[in-house]
Amino acid sequence: MSFYYQKILIITAPSGAGKTSITKHLMKKFPQLAFSISAATRSPRNNEVNGLDYHFMSEETFQDKIKNKEFAEWEMVYEGKYYGTLKAELERIWANKQIPVLDIDVKGALHVQKQYPINTLSVFIEPPSVAELKKRLESRGTETEQSLTARVNKASYEISFKSHFDKVIVNDELNKACAEAETLVNNFIGQALQEGHKND
Repeated sequence: MSFYYQKILIITAPSGAGKTSITKHLMKKFPQLAFSISAATRSPRNNEVNGLDYHFMSEETFQDKIKNKEFAEWEMVYEGKYYGTLKAELERIWANKQIPVLDIDVKGALHVQKQYPINTLSVFIEPPSVAELKKRLESRGTETEQSLTARVNKASYEISFKSHFDKVIVNDELNKACAEAETLVNNFIGQALQEGHKND
């Protein structure tokens, strides 16, 4: 059995807080980590590859998997658009003797943490302020006035859950936030190895 069996690293944040940049940094740093590929019912975007970017599936297939309890977490993000983490994806990574990294939204992160309470390290990436987050989202140029307001409101709501996670990193400066995340993950991996040796 791998030292990392049933260990999970969860990185969560409101949209625009920088979780994807921090996750990519950690993936480069630690070969012990493997990115958990989410399942989605939306169509692939340009250059997206099934099984690499997402496990793309029909709404019907997704609902069958919900009935069969095949998800560690799932949600309907908006009407008819489902996203989730397959238990089989976690098992695949553990079988490969690695730790799955879940880059997921706050609601999904709370679900996974509840299901695997002992073995997870959950890290909440917090923007320096909601005003700064709004500025970051505006600078992307991808939001309408309406979608921007919706995202900012959702972010304020999600930040209210930050105390439910193991660690909070305020991303006011990306390099500093990456370094903080690196220290946490280094300790988490070290701990897993120590526990593994104890159980040998």
